[in-house]
Amino acid sequence: MAPSNNRRPGFSRRAQHGVFWSYVFAVAGMLVGVILLALSYFDPTTFGAARTAVAEVTAPVSSGLSSVGRTVGAVPNGIGSYFMIHDQNIALRKQIADDHAVTMRARAINYENRRLKALLGLRERIGVPVVSARLVSSSPTSTRRFATLNAGSWQGVERGQPVLGPDGLIGQVVEAGPNTARVLLLTDPESSVPVRRTRDGLPALAVGRGDGLIDIRSVSNAAASFAPAEVFVTSGAGGVYPPNIPVAKILRHGRDIVLAEAVMRPNTLDFALVQRAFLPAPPRPVATPVAVAKP
Repeated sequence: MAPSNNRRPGFSRRAQHGVFWSYVFAVAGMLVGVILLALSYFDPTTFGAARTAVAEVTAPVSSGLSSVGRTVGAVPNGIGSYFMIHDQNIALRKQIADDHAVTMRARAINYENRRLKALLGLRERIGVPVVSARLVSSSPTSTRRFATLNAGSWQGVERGQPVLGPDGLIGQVVEAGPNTARVLLLTDPESSVPVRRTRDGLPALAVGRGDGLIDIRSVSNAAASFAPAEVFVTSGAGGVYPPNIPVAKILRHGRDIVLAEAVMRPNTLDFALVQRAFLPAPPRPVATPVAVAKP
C-alpha cells in the first residue's frame, strides 16, 4: 500500500523544527510589539529616539526597494503610453490651442504686476532651498500620515522646514536625524496650513483628516461657499510656508467647511525639495547680567 501524503509533523524531524521555530518567532514578535507599545506610551522621548535610529538603518534598504518597485510598476504605464501616444498628442495640441488666449492674458497681467510693484518699491521674500532628497517611504493608509526623507541634519534639514513637490506642498519636517527626516503630511490630523482661494483670495485653513483627504475651513466672518475644482494655495501667514504654493482642490459643493484633496500625493513621488521657513523665527534675546551697585 502506498504511504499516505497527509502526514503530521511528528513523522518528520525537519517539520518539527519548522513548527517549533515558527512559534518562537511569533512569540518573540509579540513580545517586541508589546515592549514598543509600552515604550511609546510611557516614554515617548526614548521611543522617538529609537524610531529615528531604526529609520537611519532602514533608509538605504527602503530607498533601494522603492526604486525597484517604482521601476517595475512603471512598465505597464510605459507600454500603455506607447500605444496611446498618438491620441495624447492630439489632445495636447488642442489644449495648447485653447489655452493660448489665456496664456497671453496671464502674461499681460504678470507684466502689469511687475510694473506696479516696481513703482511701489515692493520687495518679495523667496524661499531658499535646503536640499533635494528622496522620499523613501510614506504612510498612505494609516490614521497618522508621515513620510521619510533620506536627508537629515547633516544636510541642513531642520524641524519646521516646509517640504515641496514638483506641483505643490507636501508637508513639514517634524523630526530630523543625522541622515533622515520625518515629514508631517498635509493629510495628517495634526497638520494645519493657512491657505487662500486663487479666485478671490478667500482666507481659509487646510486641516488634515487622517483618511487621505483635507478639510478646507473658512476663517472669514461671512458664510463662504465653495465649488468643485476650486484651488487653494498657501497664503504665507504664519511665516512657515512660502505663499502661492498649491495645496488642495475642492471635491464638492459646500459652505464654511468642505472636503478637498491634496494636490501632491507623496506615495507617487521620488524626490522632494526641502526649503527654509518663509520667515524664520527671530533669535532669542540673550539675557545680560545687571550690575548691582554695592552700598
